[in-house]
Amino acid sequence: MPTLSMHFEPDIFAHLVKAGADDTVHVTLTLGGGGSVAAPVPVIPRGPLAGLMKAGLLESGTVLMFHQPRVNRKGRAVVTADGQLIVDGHPSPFPSPSKAAGAVTGNFINGWTLWHLPDGQTLDELRGKLKRMDND
Repeated sequence: MPTLSMHFEPDIFAHLVKAGADDTVHVTLTLGGGGSVAAPVPVIPRGPLAGLMKAGLLESGTVLMFHQPRVNRKGRAVVTADGQLIVDGHPSPFPSPSKAAGAVTGNFINGWTLWHLPDGQTLDELRGKLKRMDND
């Protein structure tokens, strides 16, 4: 049976120390061999967020948030390199903003207008920018 060896950079442990009890920390593993690291395999975004990512309007690792004060509900999701959303508290990524939002709210909801980027823009606003870029 092969031996599995894992090396973590010190900044990973620093990040874990800062994380709150309710935070989800995502770690990506890649194959390496000997003393060299394997070249990363390019990931091509697919699905509803792919156009935004290919246009440079949305990046992998972007944290999306929403807050519904009336029902005291918050959501947090991270954009993956392949254009999916990893929602805190859920083990599998979601292929669309609405499915990710529904996983948090328990209802069908328009995730394009619900999820906000750190600068306050919604995914729907980014989609509007993309449409304007395509028309220019």
